[in-house]
Amino acid sequence: MREVCVPIVYGPSEEFEPGVLSPEAGRQAVEAISRASNDARAGTVDAIATAPINKKALSLAGFSWRGHTDMLGELTGSNDIAMMFYSEKLRVVLATIHIPLSDVPSAITFDSLTRVIRLTARELPRFGWSHPRLALAGLNPHAGEQGIIGNEEIRLLIPAVERCRAEGIDISGPWPGDTVFVRAVRGEFDAVIACYHDQGLIPVKLMAFGEAVNVTLGLPIIRTSVDHGTAFDIAGRGIADPESMVQAVLLAARLAAHGA
Repeated sequence: MREVCVPIVYGPSEEFEPGVLSPEAGRQAVEAISRASNDARAGTVDAIATAPINKKALSLAGFSWRGHTDMLGELTGSNDIAMMFYSEKLRVVLATIHIPLSDVPSAITFDSLTRVIRLTARELPRFGWSHPRLALAGLNPHAGEQGIIGNEEIRLLIPAVERCRAEGIDISGPWPGDTVFVRAVRGEFDAVIACYHDQGLIPVKLMAFGEAVNVTLGLPIIRTSVDHGTAFDIAGRGIADPESMVQAVLLAARLAAHGA
């Protein structure tokens, strides 16, 4: 990492026991992220690569954020954002993030889908795809089977794809979620937009766990992160695999070097 950047560590201002849930740990995590975000916006640092945070610790500290994405969106005043998981093998953007599965159908709307598709098409050139080929995964099994297994594809997903294609975006679908990621890995698509968290992250982590990088699209700063959680069961034991953190720093440095 030191060959491509000068790392500056933002950490807690006081000691606390590793791997133990506490309001103080949540508060200090937010404090470190806020300082790094503010410095990135001020130009003091060129990018930030965040370590994982524990959502329960945030809750104990009195914060309602469910993760970095909505936290950084609020801290930077950004509303048009999305979570992308980047790896050489597969890129996935999430249409919805940390919400219960039962809330997903109502959270997906024509406007929300077109927003994510447009944002993905606009942001992917930063990563080397000047004319990205995008695919939208269906919400229902078999992408609804022409309305037999759910009608969200007919009511929402197909109209969103058609609108974005009319705007010149290379987007197709909705495709069945059980095959679209295989097609992307084989090179047919540059990125897949998944309807919900596990639909997109299971294939990414199957193909590139420990190598994938979480990137927040749409922020005024460069922010990358790891593809895993806090793993409190091994915290402080010195046995965690640092590879995803290394990849997050390397990608952040690469984006910064290209002025992305």
